[in-house]
Amino acid sequence: MIGIDDYPEGLKLHCCANDASVIANLLEHNEDGSRNFDVEKPEITDQSHLKMHIEKLFEGNGDVALLYFAGHGTRSKTGGHLVTPDYDAYNPGVSMTDLASFMSDSEWNNKIAILDCCNAGAMGDFMSAEETCILKDGMTIMSACDRDESATECDGHGIFTHLLIEGLKGGAADLSGSVTPGGLYAYIDKSLGAWSQRPVFKTNVSNFVCLRGVTPPIDRKTLSETIALFEDRDSIFRLDPSFEFTNNPDYKNELKEPYCIEKNVKKLKTLQKLESVGLVVPVEEEHMYFAAMNSGTCKLTPLGKYYWKLAKEGRI
Repeated sequence: MIGIDDYPEGLKLHCCANDASVIANLLEHNEDGSRNFDVEKPEITDQSHLKMHIEKLFEGNGDVALLYFAGHGTRSKTGGHLVTPDYDAYNPGVSMTDLASFMSDSEWNNKIAILDCCNAGAMGDFMSAEETCILKDGMTIMSACDRDESATECDGHGIFTHLLIEGLKGGAADLSGSVTPGGLYAYIDKSLGAWSQRPVFKTNVSNFVCLRGVTPPIDRKTLSETIALFEDRDSIFRLDPSFEFTNNPDYKNELKEPYCIEKNVKKLKTLQKLESVGLVVPVEEEHMYFAAMNSGTCKLTPLGKYYWKLAKEGRI
């Protein structure tokens, strides 16, 4: 995790070191406190120091090697660079081409670079007569902005990293509680909107790795109950007033027969949880309550059918 604020006068930054520290703290542990990444936070003073740490990071092998960089970035005719405090006009820092080479040559299963700096979208470009992005298997690059854009700071964080932090805390998690690079990018891209700096995502992977685990919005047991409630992915589940717990003589409201049955009440509560995360919808009714009270039905959404399949295959 690298964050550089200490540039020469006139170029000093204010958020990068703090951003790197916050990201490091989040990645070191999952939300439940279990160990996640082994993190290093080196103090970078010059180009050779940064290059050494990047090369060392991508040496060896294992599941995931991840570089986070926050600082100045620049782009010239020779490509993009991560700027170091000892920069000059002809040697601004570590080239993004060198970084891509370190990642390409690495034996790690997943090689990830997250760059919060200006012109970061140039990462992965191969400078030749025809500009081409070269990504070998297992490489993922996420950048704060496009190759010709600036990355901005606001309220104590880089705008990109602020959203990255919120995503790692759970905003970008899927229904299993996994925060993946693809989920993070989708979360950041949607949050920035159409008129802000545009993040860039380049990847060549067959499966996204989990970067951090958080408490899922719905527990696995409830997800797995989709296969008990729906015979197949296209089934409908028929409801009636016996599924609504308030349809009980003990409650002062309109009662309908059949009155509530405990096992059906439990099923409706599960269906309502599944509805809350977009996996089930009532048919021709606005709420599950009315579907039950009016003896209506509910069904799996396209996303619900996907998780039904995962549950059926024993993958959740």
